Amino acid sequence: MSITEHKEQTSLENIAHISKPLFGDDTGHLALDTRRTLVQLLSGPSMDDRRHPKLWPVLARDETILRSRLSELFLDLIVDHEQKIAFTRQAHTGDLDTPVLLRRSPLTFIDSVLLIFLRHRLTQADAHGERATVDSEEISQHLVVYEQAANTDHSGFQKRVQASIEKMKKNSILQKIRGTENRFEVSPTLRLLFSPEEIQTLTQQYHTIASQSDTRIAAPPDTDEEIE
Repeated sequence: MSITEHKEQTSLENIAHISKPLFGDDTGHLALDTRRTLVQLLSGPSMDDRRHPKLWPVLARDETILRSRLSELFLDLIVDHEQKIAFTRQAHTGDLDTPVLLRRSPLTFIDSVLLIFLRHRLTQADAHGERATVDSEEISQHLVVYEQAANTDHSGFQKRVQASIEKMKKNSILQKIRGTENRFEVSPTLRLLFSPEEIQTLTQQYHTIASQSDTRIAAPPDTDEEIE
């Protein structure tokens, strides 16, 4: 292909993204469905083929232009084409002084332990070719080991566990299964947030903490980790 032909092809590709003004004083150039997809990525916390069946094909079609628009905001577009999930995160910009656009949700210690549990549940489900599901009772049973041994405020601890579950729901990591009260599916997005190596390291740390007591332990209030 000659340079001229390449330029013509590039121009034709760009034309596909150009839209006439959609409203008064509209100076944008992206088509309506492309803009909607961009807004969904920015509003987050994630998007996927099942929850956003109309927008996912647009992302697949316009990934390059969407990635470019997000880069201008110092954001990375993370896409898993096999699982059909995508989200944005702050770009690693080194020493550049760049603004932070995405809201950050600090993780408590209980949040971190819950994330590890959910990530393991996702790994187990993957090994059997199944959807990863969990209910509130299973989560409480797993987290109770981190309750302080001398703690007499069991209801207060359960409230913190419930708050952690609500945070996972808000960030679409736990997605309620229709027709059930307290059963959830673990979002495949969690695969992209934590690599197997990171999960292994964190698991070893928390197993060490849990082994420091014969029964239950006092957990530190929070960690430096965050969900974007």
